Amino acid sequence: MSFNTFGRLFRVTTWGESHGPALGCVIDGCPPGIEFTVAEVQQQLDLRKPGQSRFTTQRNEPDQVEVLSGVLPKDDGSEWLVTTGTPVSMMIRNTDQRSKDYSEIKDRFRPGHADYTYQAKYGIRDYRGGGRSSARETAARVAAGALARKVLPNVVVRGALVQIGNLAVDRNRWDWDAVATNPFFCPDVEMARQWEELLDSIKKSGSSIGAVVELVAENVPVGLGAPIYGKLDQDIAANLMSINAVKGVEIGEGFAAAALSGEENADEMSVNDVGELEFASNHAGGVLGGISTGQPIVARFAVKPTSSILTPRRSVTAAGENVEVRTKGRHDPCVGIRAVPIGEAMLACTLADHFLLDRAQVGER
Repeated sequence: MSFNTFGRLFRVTTWGESHGPALGCVIDGCPPGIEFTVAEVQQQLDLRKPGQSRFTTQRNEPDQVEVLSGVLPKDDGSEWLVTTGTPVSMMIRNTDQRSKDYSEIKDRFRPGHADYTYQAKYGIRDYRGGGRSSARETAARVAAGALARKVLPNVVVRGALVQIGNLAVDRNRWDWDAVATNPFFCPDVEMARQWEELLDSIKKSGSSIGAVVELVAENVPVGLGAPIYGKLDQDIAANLMSINAVKGVEIGEGFAAAALSGEENADEMSVNDVGELEFASNHAGGVLGGISTGQPIVARFAVKPTSSILTPRRSVTAAGENVEVRTKGRHDPCVGIRAVPIGEAMLACTLADHFLLDRAQVGER
């Protein structure tokens, strides 16, 4: 299987499977002299790890990260590490695999999963949780994203869950501080209570539901990205689309822009009293012509309902027999919840890559 790497200068390769002994990432192209701690990486992984609430899979993984290469300890005897410019490798061990949960579907294709396509393409598949197609792989991306944030000077990347099923947040109640106070990464405290009731009902029925995640990156410098084939929003969309179960991505107004007039959609500009350029709005989501405007980057992605459900669904076996498949094991009733830190990581990695590309082409402004 090829294509396990993304990025041009800040290049991230992930490795490992859901039910293997470990998984991890190798980051090639991280500049030397970047300082970080293992605790900072672990903090991001802890946001994604399973079993933190009754609304996510109860797989019990500590997701303890180990930094294997590409760093030196600081001379001051502290916990800080410094990148050397060589590949940074990080590993996360799997400790709570239950491969027997998947024995019944060894020769059956689960509807909505990659079982059939993997088998058709490669002639072999890892039925134990999906192997590389499992969302377990994304832990490595979150580790890489933690380091990417350190490459980006002053840039703040945040994410929130803005919709579960048909229930969307009220943007008049948006509070970033509320995101850390509930198990949904929800910026609307009142909506979080409604989601709690909804997810309890969904989980009890053995079903699942989809969600929408919104990402915002602030203090992004002007000029990241390139016209035509190196657009910043192009790479953001591609990298967010690579996340498991994502079926749609939009930048700024996205699909809603189709309902706007030209007057409504245009982000008017003016110069303020101190000679600085200002935008009156941000319908473009911080990107014009594939290049960052200096406004916040705003992106959203839609996550489909978890395909692993208890309700029997019609499918076929590898031998071409008609069967019913009922997926056992431990699964998220809404994978969109834990997709928030994954989306943040992918946006951070994309921005870090474009920051280095921009610096390589035009230097420091």
